[in-house]
Amino acid sequence: MGRRDVFVWNFGVFFLCFLLGFVQAAVKTYNFDVQVKNISRLCHAKPMVTVNGMYPGPTIYVREGDRLRINVTNHAQYNMSIHWHGLKQYSNGWADGPAYITQCPVQTGQSYTYDMNVTEQRGTLWWHAHIFWLRATVYGAIVIMPKLGVPYPFPQPNSEFNLILGEWWNDDVEEIVKQGRKLGLPPQMSDAHTINGKPGPLFPCSEKHTYAIEFEQGKTYLLRIINAALNDELFFAISGHSMTVVEIDAVYTKPFSTESILIAPGQTTNVLVRANQAAGRYFMAARAFMDAGLPIDNRTAIAILQYKGIPNTVIPSLPQLPALNDSSSALTYNAKLKSLNSPSFPCNVPLKVDRHLFYTIGLGVNPCPTCLNGTQLTASLNNITFVMPQVGLLQAHFSSLKGVFTTDFPDRPPTPFNYTGATFTNLQTTLSKLPRVSKIAFNSTVELVLQDTNLLSVESHPFHLHGYNFFVVGTGIGNFDPKKDPAKYNLVDPPERNTVGVPTGGWTAIRFRADNPGVWFMHCHLELHTGWGLKMAFVVEDGPDKDHAVRPPPKDLPQC
Repeated sequence: MGRRDVFVWNFGVFFLCFLLGFVQAAVKTYNFDVQVKNISRLCHAKPMVTVNGMYPGPTIYVREGDRLRINVTNHAQYNMSIHWHGLKQYSNGWADGPAYITQCPVQTGQSYTYDMNVTEQRGTLWWHAHIFWLRATVYGAIVIMPKLGVPYPFPQPNSEFNLILGEWWNDDVEEIVKQGRKLGLPPQMSDAHTINGKPGPLFPCSEKHTYAIEFEQGKTYLLRIINAALNDELFFAISGHSMTVVEIDAVYTKPFSTESILIAPGQTTNVLVRANQAAGRYFMAARAFMDAGLPIDNRTAIAILQYKGIPNTVIPSLPQLPALNDSSSALTYNAKLKSLNSPSFPCNVPLKVDRHLFYTIGLGVNPCPTCLNGTQLTASLNNITFVMPQVGLLQAHFSSLKGVFTTDFPDRPPTPFNYTGATFTNLQTTLSKLPRVSKIAFNSTVELVLQDTNLLSVESHPFHLHGYNFFVVGTGIGNFDPKKDPAKYNLVDPPERNTVGVPTGGWTAIRFRADNPGVWFMHCHLELHTGWGLKMAFVVEDGPDKDHAVRPPPKDLPQC
């Protein structure tokens, strides 16, 4: 081969690679019109906030490596912000979405374009409103396909379906929340659970409001399951069919077979299902998990799996779901979750820790002169109830604004105590004048132990960290023992996710590398507890150069 031939061949290879890269790195644009629409369920019609008049909202389809631009225009009476739950947003917190943390909300009549890159992520995530309780109706799926030519690390399914689990209230959710605040008590619980916005045939006026999917005998299907419920962890099962778990929170797992899954608010789970049963109709069901004895919506949402050619007159059978308070099933299921940890999808759990954090989760009661009974229920981390700012924390951090927040959030509770065993009489929490955040050095490794407490009541809490995935290296019941428990950590193939459940009366240890500069929210994904103050934020410092620093804000960033 001569020099000219070599040049032509090299140029051809270069051009082909360039072309493939160009084809792969597409720009996907979506328009989200936030608008009020009348929706009817359970014989009740009500005006409610939607995106594009859809409930649930539109699914975003994107491929790993793509750029995603979503133009949000707010026609509703409420301020709006939207969070792209699980997208890491490297150096780009401006597109993350939580109101007053990374942006001021989009006001009525205004628009904002969320501009983001989908980098080194593939799988199922979701989007939702991140202001007030508006995510009760403003939510939808995000499906990230692998790069072109990259197969799944599991058998290729013949087809796939999205199943978004949610909650329905007959009355206006924001009004219900206002009433709860006036009383200083939890608002009225939901009237139904839903699957893709439909409660199913166990509820009145639901003939039209039952979601159904069709299977063909012998084929394999991928179900992308999302828990968009505001306050309930849910069991999910399919009558007569086992499921193979292959992914959680857009991270591949070691596959395992199960009759039911447990999924907390904020989490996603992908399962494979084989159409290998007698042709018929089968119920898919979702029902709450609550092992703390607290009141909860225990009604069952139903959808239908129907084999092709089977008439609608065939009566489906119900699946066997774990009991409401089946702690054993919950713990056993979560213990099976492990990262795939293959050469193509390694598990890069930090083995050395630079910063150790220990946060106690507590509920409490604070004085409230404006509440009808003079007190209000509250929540805290390390006895600190987070105070929301009046401007975006990220903008204040980027512009070095003074008097917006302090960086003195404590690494551990003020006083150690018997977290899960003692009974407490002083249930007051600390309220600061300004939000207190924790500053983290860029690229440092962090271990955070989240410890449930018996302050008012033990309870399971799903915690979500924005801007990051983390590794769930350990979990247990009772008080965390810093001398004995780390020896039991899984540092080989722990599950990697963005939202993790802290077990009732127990603890969970997570690790992550702080390589994403910005201000990142961490909070309980039970909307009730988030509103009560069970939240905080990390300020991750900039790295050594502009490629590892918070990028400048976009020109159309909303103002407060």
